[in-house]
Parts: sequence; structure tokens; C-alpha cells
Amino acid sequence: MPYERKLLLTLAVMFLVALAFWNTMFIYPIKLFVVILHELSHGLAAELTGGEMIAIEISEQVGGVCYYRGGIELVVASAGYLGSMLWGGVILVISARTRWDNLLGMFIGLTLLVLSVLYIRNTFGLLFTAGFGLAMILICWFLKNQLVDLLMKFLGITSCLYVLADIKSDLIDRTGIGSDADAIAQMLGVPGLSVAIGVFWSVIAFVALFGFLKISAVGEGDAPAGTCEKRA
Repeated sequence: MPYERKLLLTLAVMFLVALAFWNTMFIYPIKLFVVILHELSHGLAAELTGGEMIAIEISEQVGGVCYYRGGIELVVASAGYLGSMLWGGVILVISARTRWDNLLGMFIGLTLLVLSVLYIRNTFGLLFTAGFGLAMILICWFLKNQLVDLLMKFLGITSCLYVLADIKSDLIDRTGIGSDADAIAQMLGVPGLSVAIGVFWSVIAFVALFGFLKISAVGEGDAPAGTCEKRA
């Protein structure tokens, strides 16, 4: 079977597995991981637009908050969902097109450990972020590349899936809950704009996911080796 078809079949199976276990403890850590990516994206957007990331909190109810100072408010508020989609897609592409899976996992783990020391400021968030990071490092250190490859692909595709589900839940199904879209609507002075922003972000996220899947399908053999708040 050609690599492209085999990859798409693998991702389709992973997609179905994620859906089947969506509300179980099996997917729960990945949801929290995506929340970390979401809040980190807010913080990085603040830093890149002249502001400062101060602290991040992650709750066991699969929510989070990023405290920051300065930066361009519109960019910072927009960065959460779109940034976490970007990171999930990057994980997927790297795992699909290279054999750097173990290095990728250890880099993610090390990043989470550094993040937990520098920015995570609540007990649950600290324990989870540091624990998930340490687990990633140990898994990627001891397991063979083939197994880590599957793990990274599953982490990437499930992260993207959760972003899509999260946008729909937070920004389309519900409004006025203090979401990023609500914050942008208030900035623009149009309170009813939240749903439209959610739909717009959904379209961008779907297009991005399609692009990531298309890039991933090129295959390993064709590539060189080598305060914004998220509420549950």
C-alpha cells in the first residue's frame, strides 16, 4: 500500500478511536495538553506584539487562563484556538514526514517542564504540566521510534480535533461565557459578533487541518530526514 494511503488510513482509525473515547480518561490528558497550547499561544502572541506573558493556570475542568501585560489585544485574543491548531498540525506533520518522533516528543516534554517552572502558577496545572512533560521525555527515551511515531501522530490529530470541537462548543453553541470571541466582540463594540467570529475561526481551522493532512501525506520517504481565558 502506498505511504499516502496507509497514512490517511492510520489517521482515520486514530480519528475514530479519539471519537469513541472522547469523554474518557484516555483522551482527557490530551485535552489538557491542548489547553496548555491554547494558553501558551496567548502568551507568545503577547510577547511577540510587545507585551509580556506573566502566568498560566490550567484547571482540571479542562479550562485555563493566561495572564499577560501589554501586547496587541486583538492578536492576543485570536491566538488561542488558532495557535493550538497550529501546534497540533506541526506535531502531525513532523511525525508524518520525518523520523524525528523521539526528538519531537522529548522537545515537547522539555518545553512543558520549562513552562511549568516559569509560568504555571496553580497546583493542578503545575502537577499536570510537569507530569505530562516528564512522561513524554521518558516514553520517547525508552520506546522505539515506530511506537513513538504512532503516539505523536495520535497526539497531533487528536489535538487538531479537540481544537475544532472546542471552537464549536465555546464560540458557536454558547456565547457570553467570557470566551476569546466574546472578548474580541467587546473590543470591536459588537457583542453579537461572537458566533460569526467562531464560524470564521472554524473555517480557518478546517482549512488548516486539510492543509496539514495534505502536507503530511507527502510521506517520510519524500521528505528530508532530519487575560485571555479558556473555559471548560
